Amino acid sequence: MDKKILSDLDVAGKKVLVRVDFNVPQDDAGNITDDNRMQAALPTIQYLLDHEAAVILMSHLGRPKGQANPKFTLKPVAKHLEELLGRPVAFAEDCIGPAAEEAAKKLETGSVLLLENLRYHKEEEKNDLEFAEKLASLADLYVNDGFGVSHRAHASVEGVTHFLPSAAGFLLEKEIRFIGGAVNNPEHYRRRESFGQDRRYHQSAGQGRYAADRRRYGQHVPGSQRHPHGEIAGGRR
Repeated sequence: MDKKILSDLDVAGKKVLVRVDFNVPQDDAGNITDDNRMQAALPTIQYLLDHEAAVILMSHLGRPKGQANPKFTLKPVAKHLEELLGRPVAFAEDCIGPAAEEAAKKLETGSVLLLENLRYHKEEEKNDLEFAEKLASLADLYVNDGFGVSHRAHASVEGVTHFLPSAAGFLLEKEIRFIGGAVNNPEHYRRRESFGQDRRYHQSAGQGRYAADRRRYGQHVPGSQRHPHGEIAGGRR
């Protein structure tokens, strides 16, 4: 794989801005009803923490159409992430501006910060470079682990790469390798008996080829009972 990946970066003592896909379904009380997307990001987050980085997470949730809307706040996601990681997760009331800047400034090595919904700002989906630069100013490095949004030219996905050294997180790396395998060896995939069998292969893709990765930064994630590289939940991005 000729793309720069997380293990290529020296993250020790650095603030690392990570694009994740925490667009997860919730019930009326704000409880997360399916956390597969969050589970899938845990290995990257845990690796960064293990390697003495300060982690700044950013995500969208729903379609607030460029306006702050309590219905789409990421606060419940921050609370649930605390349970998954077994450690506190700080929350910034905005993804840019004084609230985000102050929260990022206070963030210490080995700590996690989740920024408020990126799509509270219309500039996110417009891939506005000024907005992207404000996001990038919070950190020293950028990691994209939001596979579900990586096809979009948004500020938090493409724009920030113009301002920070960047790499793919473990989830994105795994998906690129999987897709690359299908492109480079399509006959192998055509021989599969059914879509269901393909799904089972997709879910277990990390179990052989990435066994060393799983031992190193997967199985020890606190609170996780499922495979940390589990399948991404379906649904609209």
